[in-house]
Amino acid sequence: MKIIFFTLITYLFYRFSKKAYVKWSFPLFHPLLIAPLALIGLIKMIHVSADIYLESTNILSYMLEPATVAFAIPIYKHFHLIKKYIGNILISITTGCFIAILSSLGLSKLIHLNPDFVVSILPRSITTPIAIEVSKEIGGLPTLTTVFVILTGVVGGVVGPMVMKGLSIKTPIAKGLALGMAAHGAGTNKAMEYGEQEGTFSTLAMIFAAWITLIFGFSLIPVLMNFIHLH
Repeated sequence: MKIIFFTLITYLFYRFSKKAYVKWSFPLFHPLLIAPLALIGLIKMIHVSADIYLESTNILSYMLEPATVAFAIPIYKHFHLIKKYIGNILISITTGCFIAILSSLGLSKLIHLNPDFVVSILPRSITTPIAIEVSKEIGGLPTLTTVFVILTGVVGGVVGPMVMKGLSIKTPIAKGLALGMAAHGAGTNKAMEYGEQEGTFSTLAMIFAAWITLIFGFSLIPVLMNFIHLH
């Protein structure tokens, strides 16, 4: 019964918040912000622990993986463009991943976060299913990582279009790569609103960023963490 109730209520909260966001387009009405806050309020009000809620909504977490795989469809449709610009794409995304990790470390160091928080925040710029796995591998807290991933997605999805407008970024490829790298799933959702090409390259950026961050998780991140501990 709990599984049906919490799964259904999570879906309904998301749908209602998405309709509100589409209707009013106010940044604070973003469904990835409003729905979690409403759910937190609900489980606090009915005195249900977070663990029980997570167990009851496991099916939604499992659905993230096939949903991520489904992004391959638009990539296939625009494969000719990907082949043409593959060098630029790889350089852009690798640079973006490197800057995302360094900025996370710099901010963590600046505000003196404890090591568990530091490690958990590093995979924040990739899609949730892979961010969780990277977090586990490097000794982070997956639940905490999920929170940072959502925050990154919401902020990137809201601020990204403003930044692109200010910098006069107009080409579909540049828009897509920027949104996918900066805001992964939320950014890809926003890119789809611009057009199919933007959505395709945002999807590509999200997938490549996950692969590259996974590689960094076994190479660059341990080195940087050792450096921080030594200093």
